[in-house]
Amino acid sequence: MAADHTGSTGFVHHACLYGSDAEFLAMAVPFVWDGLAAGEPVLAATTPANIELLREALGESAHHLDTAETAYFGRRPVERVSAFLRYHERRARPGRRTRMIAEPVWAGRSARQTAEWKRMESGLNVLLAGLPVWMVCPYDTRVVPSDVAEAAVATHPVRLDGERQAPCASYTDPAAYAAAVEGPVASCAPPSAARTEPTGDAAVLRRFARERAAGAGLTGDRLALAELAAHEAAAYLLAPEGARVTLRAWEEPGAVVYELRRMEREGGGRVGPGDGHGAVPDAAVPPFAGYRPPAPACDSHGAEDGLWLARSLGDSLEVRARGPETVLTLRVAGPGDAERL
Repeated sequence: MAADHTGSTGFVHHACLYGSDAEFLAMAVPFVWDGLAAGEPVLAATTPANIELLREALGESAHHLDTAETAYFGRRPVERVSAFLRYHERRARPGRRTRMIAEPVWAGRSARQTAEWKRMESGLNVLLAGLPVWMVCPYDTRVVPSDVAEAAVATHPVRLDGERQAPCASYTDPAAYAAAVEGPVASCAPPSAARTEPTGDAAVLRRFARERAAGAGLTGDRLALAELAAHEAAAYLLAPEGARVTLRAWEEPGAVVYELRRMEREGGGRVGPGDGHGAVPDAAVPPFAGYRPPAPACDSHGAEDGLWLARSLGDSLEVRARGPETVLTLRVAGPGDAERL
């Protein structure tokens, strides 16, 4: 019987690299059976083919298994994290662990999307820490790129082969991993990018963001959402008193890009207004800030809730520390993105 030998009552995160249907079932069937026998909620978010294989292997027990086609179980990383949390919150049972088979979709993703999903896989170790969730992320080595397979054992502490567990020797601290995963060179602002002067006025940044989006051809709701996403990202960086932000904006095919930079003082603390003196206490942006949705019962709107909104409204949001600067790069759909029309 497959058992969690880590001794953890919190989040357990395993990778399973499989190269055949038989290898997938060798992991999935015992994992599901043991969970159902223990009265635990069990979700299989995987490919339609794997769901069919699993149902056939489980027989009548398949009626008690929750399933989701993984391509629609959170299209983007921020949506994926919300889907995991939503499933756990709805199905959690006192004194029981929640089990999830969570297979990401890698085929057809751009280099930028792949980098973001790799960061999210690593970030789950932080974002879900403490939750009584046992998650196994299968990687089909027949179709996933070699760099993705390598990332699997760097973003998961343990590898699961059938029922055998083994620590991943190349597992990397999530914050260090997120900093090391580089996106495309296009993440850097081109020399022609429009920019503001450093400012602590959120209204100035919001107005600039709207003007650039309108200049790119966005109108109506799409213009309003682009403005709101940029505003929320800027508000997050400006949350500490005295912080100042520079906003750059430019167009890429299918996207409007905003780059927000907050200068940090050497030795800690952000540069204050005026002559640069009066730094506020340093508080670097955590690499996985804004992935968790706001708590349902919370009436207040915190800075990180705003960053979650920016992630949700945009196509992607990257967090980087570049020397003495903290950089947020936000992409929103441009006028040529037919999916948003």
